Amino acid sequence: MATSIAAAGGSAPGTPKKALISQRQRAFRSFMRNKAAVVGAVMIVFLVIMAVFAPWIAPYDPLVQSTINKFQGPSSAHWLGTDDYGRDVLSRIIWGTRVALQVGIFSVIIGAVIGITLGVTAGYFGGVIDNVLMRIVDIMLSFPDLITGLLVMAVLGAGKTKLIIAIGLTVAPRFARIAYGPVLGLKETEYIEAARAIGQSTPKIINRHILPNIAGEMIVLGSLWTASAIRLEASLSFIGLGVPPPTPTWGQMIRDGAVRLSDLPLLSLAPGAALLIAVFAFNLVGDGLRDVLDPRAN
Repeated sequence: MATSIAAAGGSAPGTPKKALISQRQRAFRSFMRNKAAVVGAVMIVFLVIMAVFAPWIAPYDPLVQSTINKFQGPSSAHWLGTDDYGRDVLSRIIWGTRVALQVGIFSVIIGAVIGITLGVTAGYFGGVIDNVLMRIVDIMLSFPDLITGLLVMAVLGAGKTKLIIAIGLTVAPRFARIAYGPVLGLKETEYIEAARAIGQSTPKIINRHILPNIAGEMIVLGSLWTASAIRLEASLSFIGLGVPPPTPTWGQMIRDGAVRLSDLPLLSLAPGAALLIAVFAFNLVGDGLRDVLDPRAN
């Protein structure tokens, strides 16, 4: 009986069926097995919740000043104390999360769009286009990130939108360089040649065959560079070229509290810890995504 069932393409009674899982399910399970990546993802969710619900989570208005309450230490009323204008430090850190995530995420999106476009265009078409675009990318990569950000901010001026553009232009060459290499190999593969032979247009080939094959690397790079963008935003704010006051930002808070490190260290250490957590979380998730999306991984 069991033989006839097997011959008919079925399975014998009591034989467990092996579940078929999709590639997405397999990737999700692989990611969930990476405990460090899961911790990073939980931390990012926590930061996003703080940023979205800042008006309801923050105990005080981050812009309200009180000269009689300035430079207070931690207390039941102000868990992390108050700054030189009497503003609640905890509330300003919570609101600073919104600025950090907005700048970090949107600047990386801008950088990815510009960089991937440059890298794919140079790699696919080659020739003069390749030489011109990649030499521009090489010139931009020759400058340290902070110097590039300073140059762009000096031209554009201060402001959150301008800061996002400046950091986006800073990270764009990284995306271009990473996208460029795989495209050189992909454009010579048999299925790309077959697509050309049947008359598919260049935009269709790039959208259907090139971009999906480099998407994994771009996602990993985007996660890692979000951490770097948040750090770069804090660095520019620290030297006074970030989002202008009184909008709370972590870098600005670290700078303002540096003069009172000896007696009120939380003025700098608390926003510094928030910055550390955000950068650490995105790096953990980036490492986890790299393990999941690496084609050589088992």
